[in-house]
Amino acid sequence: MYKIKILSITFLILLLMPIKAQQAKSVILIYLDGGPSQTDTFDPKPEASRDIYGNYKNVQQSNVPEIVLGEKLVLLSKVADKFSLIRSMTHGLNGHETGHYAMITGDISGGSVVYPSFGAAISYKLQNSYKGILPPYISVIGANTRFNEGGFLGNSFKSFDTKGAPEKDIFEVEGLVNTFVPADKFTERMNLLAGFETLNKDRMHEVDEAAVQSLRTQNVELISGKLKEVFNLKNETNEMREKYGQNRLGQSCLVARRLVEAGVPVINVRTTGWDTHKVHFQKMNQMLPELDRALWALLTDLDEKGLLQNTIVMCGGEFGRTPRVLWEAPWNGGRSHFGAAFSYLVAGGGFIPGKVIGKTDATGENILERKVYPADLIGTVYTLMGINPNGTLPHTIEGNLPMLPSLGKSGQSNGLLLELIKK
Repeated sequence: MYKIKILSITFLILLLMPIKAQQAKSVILIYLDGGPSQTDTFDPKPEASRDIYGNYKNVQQSNVPEIVLGEKLVLLSKVADKFSLIRSMTHGLNGHETGHYAMITGDISGGSVVYPSFGAAISYKLQNSYKGILPPYISVIGANTRFNEGGFLGNSFKSFDTKGAPEKDIFEVEGLVNTFVPADKFTERMNLLAGFETLNKDRMHEVDEAAVQSLRTQNVELISGKLKEVFNLKNETNEMREKYGQNRLGQSCLVARRLVEAGVPVINVRTTGWDTHKVHFQKMNQMLPELDRALWALLTDLDEKGLLQNTIVMCGGEFGRTPRVLWEAPWNGGRSHFGAAFSYLVAGGGFIPGKVIGKTDATGENILERKVYPADLIGTVYTLMGINPNGTLPHTIEGNLPMLPSLGKSGQSNGLLLELIKK
């Protein structure tokens, strides 16, 4: 009894120990919108019945003895020494909206205040140190939900959504890349604007010319300068584009790597179609190999370029899916929403690779070890980005509010993931 108490106190001390140095400069979230099945990906259950493993009884033994992946994750199994798995994510929410909000903000407190996304919070905290012209928070190709916005911080900190289609010949980023306006026409329009302002200079005395010029210089650089080339995937070799996969998810991950190279702090890659209530396995036969290739390519590419050590990569959705397959009509082999126990992949940026934390039971329906809540994961990301997760954010009416109201609260948090962080 006394030994158990001593161990508990020791573990608590470890969880509360501060991390001394910032290790990450960027974070990439590969968001599987709709909720991926943990039992088909990061927490397979081959010893269970067919009602659990469905059509995927086989597994992939990775290059790390402790890590076994779903049978479709062939490439990822070869690089498990570059990532770790959390098999005990939980928030208990089974609705898309509430699940999105929990995983994007870290808030499951049930309070009346709508919190900003973790990307918006990072953008706010880095606003004085980030000097790039590109927005500090970019979603490829779109935000996951309305919760990717700035919340009470305001829309200036919401994600910039690229829109467009990176898998096409030209990736038309909304507001930046426009094939309908050639460069010479753009120059003509700028000259026309300059002439108009010269003619009306005496009427513009109330305009803050310095502020206008600053914004214009930034916008012109984005639209017609070299930074626009970040989104030009023709700068990549055909071999590199094939490595990621010539599909939307693969090319979006390639864009994410280029944004990391450009110094963007927060990149959100959204991929849809994971809400597989019906014909689940038919859809997974296509989607899982695409995810496998894209994630494998991103991790190996970042590592080869020396970027992984300073770049956090996360992959998961708003929740998981029911371990028990719904064979009956109208589902015909589907999986429903499941927020009680699901999985996330984390890599780079100070996360220790090749580890598994958390454990579910034989069917994957209950967590046996180390529950991890959204605030625990997001708070750890803040820490690795050099941001105090116990800090505050300003609310225009409520004053300073905690960055993560759920962090440290019983039933909403179980502590930062210090067992996964390089000391």
